[in-house]
Amino acid sequence: MSQELLMQVAQGSVYTILLVTAPALGVGLIVGLIVSIFQATTQIQEQTLAFIPKIVAVLAVILLAGPWMLRVLLDFTMGIFGNLQRFIG
Repeated sequence: MSQELLMQVAQGSVYTILLVTAPALGVGLIVGLIVSIFQATTQIQEQTLAFIPKIVAVLAVILLAGPWMLRVLLDFTMGIFGNLQRFIG
């Protein structure tokens, strides 16, 4: 396995990870920001108020975008398995 091929696989891996996790992380960030603004405005300092809405929002995104996430991961995995001879030889 050449160094260029290894770098290509590593770059594809990082890109796939960022692509798959971006929707859930983005929604978690936005919901967390909204909850933080709400807590600062109302001066409610309940710790569970910060976690429960984020968990629900991220779960909803995973349920809605799950088939797309699975397809992206399967395409990447099939690409790795399809080029397995290039990696070994």
